[in-house]
Amino acid sequence: LTADKLLDQLRGTKFFSKIDLRGGYHQIRVAIEDCHKTAFRTRYSNYEYLVIPFGFTDAPSTFQMTVNEIFRELLDKCVIIYLDGILIYSRSREQHLQDLDAVFMLLHNNRLITKGSRCDFLKRELEFLGYIVSTEGVKIDPKKIKTIQEWKPPSNIKELDHDCFWWEEKQQAAFDQLKITLTSPPFLRIADRDCPYEVITDASDIAIGAVLLQDFGEGLQPVAYESRKLQSAEKNYTVHDKEMLTIVHAFKTWRCYLTGADVIVRTDHKSLQYLRAQPNLNPRHIRWLDFLESNFHYTIIYKRGANNIADALTRPTADTTMARLDV
Repeated sequence: LTADKLLDQLRGTKFFSKIDLRGGYHQIRVAIEDCHKTAFRTRYSNYEYLVIPFGFTDAPSTFQMTVNEIFRELLDKCVIIYLDGILIYSRSREQHLQDLDAVFMLLHNNRLITKGSRCDFLKRELEFLGYIVSTEGVKIDPKKIKTIQEWKPPSNIKELDHDCFWWEEKQQAAFDQLKITLTSPPFLRIADRDCPYEVITDASDIAIGAVLLQDFGEGLQPVAYESRKLQSAEKNYTVHDKEMLTIVHAFKTWRCYLTGADVIVRTDHKSLQYLRAQPNLNPRHIRWLDFLESNFHYTIIYKRGANNIADALTRPTADTTMARLDV
């Protein structure tokens, strides 16, 4: 589903609602005669899945096909579905209430359960699949460019030394223009689910950052930026764990894009290439690896840190206790 297709379907729409299916795949029963195919063994006993588990190769496509079949009569008329997310759109309030009634009836008849805390109803604007859909059309979610927009200029000696040049009005103007360029079309693109994804990650002592990119036929271009400061406990992580945390955070942030897609992850921490084969994983590693393996198809590739485009996202500010620089 591309932004252009989404825009075509939503043209003239005035009201929107969004429904999230609780537990996603877990609402779809595995055929009784096939349960033995899902069997696995632990030291306690043998088990079989009764519902579709996360992590099976065909789980996303099976779930999507099942939900599409349930809502067949409403698809592309007033409903758009992507995995466990359902968007209902209408041209008037009265029509929207009728469309919602039809959706609720299908949910009830097929015993599908929703997650109330992640549902929105009768909105003029809401977020869906990383886009902001509104009466004015489809636009990029501001959260995807917040990291760049809030990027601050150097404010002390250490930061200025890192950037390697003087900082005066001319440099500030160029810096502001750079932020606008990085967060505006055509440089920043809207995701296309038919194009492959790449995630480039980096971590520093104070923050983690990542860039989501796609190749639209003209080389890799950014789709979204993400960064955050490390929490107190996270600052004590080893370099390996900080880099792994960055990958996990990126996949959680961009889950709506990366679920069911083939993803290449590029990191400047070489040992992460062998993540699946590493012995003696601690509980934190097991938890992170389980999240990644259960939900995504990804390949980790080592990329030397010399020109890591995510590097700047992890160093937006330095230690605020340092002396400020007068410029």
